[in-house]
Amino acid sequence: MPNLRARWLRNHMTPLDIKLWCQLKHFNARGFHFRRQAPIGNCVVNFVEKSARLVIEVDGSQHGFDPGIRRDAARDRMLTDHGFRVLRFWNHEIDQSMDGVIDAIAAELATRTPPAALRAAPSLSAAKRDEEKEIST
Repeated sequence: MPNLRARWLRNHMTPLDIKLWCQLKHFNARGFHFRRQAPIGNCVVNFVEKSARLVIEVDGSQHGFDPGIRRDAARDRMLTDHGFRVLRFWNHEIDQSMDGVIDAIAAELATRTPPAALRAAPSLSAAKRDEEKEIST
């Protein structure tokens, strides 16, 4: 069920989700890959960078009332239990302070293992083979 919901949400993103999504794509040049409206566990998050274990949620006014606050706290606990860090931004922050939002995301990503570091370094034997090929040619 989360996959069907995620697909529907990707096709019906809010204007502010789209605005942030356009900015998050710039992190690709740094080796990060954000996904939008992605299922994790039994919920769908606005944005996730899985290798950095970072979830970004964009919250409208409904998240400021008791039911929304409780629901968000439960989701945050579940995501934290799955090893994710959750950053939440209000709609007005996306709309009026995008630079600050991007700076906060960049700062959080800087504390995470960079994607390039997740790739295994070539083994010594592979490096030695390459060196031997150069010598023999």
